[in-house]
Amino acid sequence: MSQADETRGSRAFREVTLEPGIHFVATPIGSARDITLRGLDILASADVIAAEDTRTTRHLMDLHGVPLRGRPMIAYHDHNGAAQRPRIMGLIREGKSVAYASEAGTPLVADPGFQLGRAAIAEGLMVTSAPGPSAVLAALSLSGLPSDRFLFAGFPPTAKGARKSWLEGLAGVDATIVLFESPKRISRLLGSMVQVFGAERQAAVCRELTKRFEEALRGSLGELAESLDGKTLKGEIVLVVDRPGQREVSADDLEDALRKALADHSVKEAATQVAQSLGMKRRDVYQAALQLKEGGDEQP
Repeated sequence: MSQADETRGSRAFREVTLEPGIHFVATPIGSARDITLRGLDILASADVIAAEDTRTTRHLMDLHGVPLRGRPMIAYHDHNGAAQRPRIMGLIREGKSVAYASEAGTPLVADPGFQLGRAAIAEGLMVTSAPGPSAVLAALSLSGLPSDRFLFAGFPPTAKGARKSWLEGLAGVDATIVLFESPKRISRLLGSMVQVFGAERQAAVCRELTKRFEEALRGSLGELAESLDGKTLKGEIVLVVDRPGQREVSADDLEDALRKALADHSVKEAATQVAQSLGMKRRDVYQAALQLKEGGDEQP
């Protein structure tokens, strides 16, 4: 190895030539050492740095010895995105490379960078991403639940009625569900899930991921709801819930669910809704709905 190679290898990053466009950088969700080398390269080399939280990004750069060197740093977040996007698009059209760093985790996932990326794509500008830390994938790995098919559902509604309807739409999804929730509302959410999903569905409450007090609480929804009732958790929460298993549904329960659905929906819509909520095959539910509906001449 030459002396030059040793010098380049002695620091965590290297300056590279970046194309004009948006370069999304995934940032640590806890441990600062989770940043990738490519992420540091981009932060060291971009002409402009946009960040959801400029203080967090500047601190991350300082920790890893990445100098700002007088480059402009633009705050880009939910409250100023509409005003800042035209400015950032203009810089790219001038031939500038722009690094965008989320406050924590992968940009665009529950992050204001989503609209920035869409705007750049709409204008035909270059968009690339340096992958890295992700609370979704970290929690999925720790949960012990199936990962071959999963759905990231974001944050649930805070209002009780809206939350119940939202959960009903997810109840029959044939995939592991991953969502974010505030530590202040996690106990309430688990209680709602017990009512909609059933107490036996397996789940994991993951918090403080990659940090010193990382914790994954695993068990059934009923067990987790009971153990966390009245308790106050700290830190960011990721909830992972198993897909529905084979569920025994009585003829009376099926008929009751169909009658309620048929009151406001067509046979086809009612069958789809009930099949999802009860975890049954749509074809079987559709046939049952036809028998209940007089003159059921709709086709599946």
